[in-house]
Amino acid sequence: MGIRIITDSASDMISESVENFEFIPLTVTFGEEEYLDGINLSHREFYEKLIESDELPHTSQATPFVFEEAYKRAVANGDMAVVVTMSSKLSGTFQSAMTAAQSYEGKVFVVDSENVTVGEHALIDYAIRLRSQGKTAGEIAAELEDAKKRIRLVALLDTLEYLKKGGRISKAAAFAGGLLSIKPVVAVVDGEVVVLGKARGSKQGNNLLCEEIKKAGGIDFSMPHFLGYTGLSDVLLQKYIQDNEALWKEGVRELRITTVGGAIGTHVGPGAIAVAFFSA
Repeated sequence: MGIRIITDSASDMISESVENFEFIPLTVTFGEEEYLDGINLSHREFYEKLIESDELPHTSQATPFVFEEAYKRAVANGDMAVVVTMSSKLSGTFQSAMTAAQSYEGKVFVVDSENVTVGEHALIDYAIRLRSQGKTAGEIAAELEDAKKRIRLVALLDTLEYLKKGGRISKAAAFAGGLLSIKPVVAVVDGEVVVLGKARGSKQGNNLLCEEIKKAGGIDFSMPHFLGYTGLSDVLLQKYIQDNEALWKEGVRELRITTVGGAIGTHVGPGAIAVAFFSA
């Protein structure tokens, strides 16, 4: 009997080559056209459409039916499942996963990551590590519940406009962040998006990101850590890496970088960079 890891496309793991792994796509809608995130809409295609579109897209949570079909496939293969979803405070996807799991007690274990994109990705990467150590599905889920409290995700955005229009932050917070071309630094805290600070330009924004990492006690390089970016270019992310070389050079040989797809890109827009790590 194996253990299948299941997640949603908000984890941005669609291009990962992982054994016994499945992702459930969220729906991204542009006007009258619906797409399955990561299935018939790649990350690059999403941003090309976002740039060309006159109206903002919107996303829809994965349904209980889609999760139940994934559970059926896992159980039919003789597997148990550990399911890691995006924050329940940002989407109903966790509730869909829980609803579908009611008929699979003892076989399917659902964990609310209380995070998104690279933060969610880091928790799943840890789940994969625990599986390789021979942990049971129940043990993995229990360890993830503890470990997720140590994950920190901080991001430098180009604008708060997308978060405001998507209802993820208040209009007052978006207005304050939009003054004088300010670049907001945000984080996911207890499953919700919060504005940590505001900077004039990406250089000051990079400094704020660095400060937030230090406030968290630094990065535990023995645990999964990821960098991510939105849009069609990683130029801003590469500059951040170069400017903050001291953060990485002693702790890691290679930085793991991923693109942020439509499930989250819809709400933060292009031009954002993100860092996710376990606090030391």
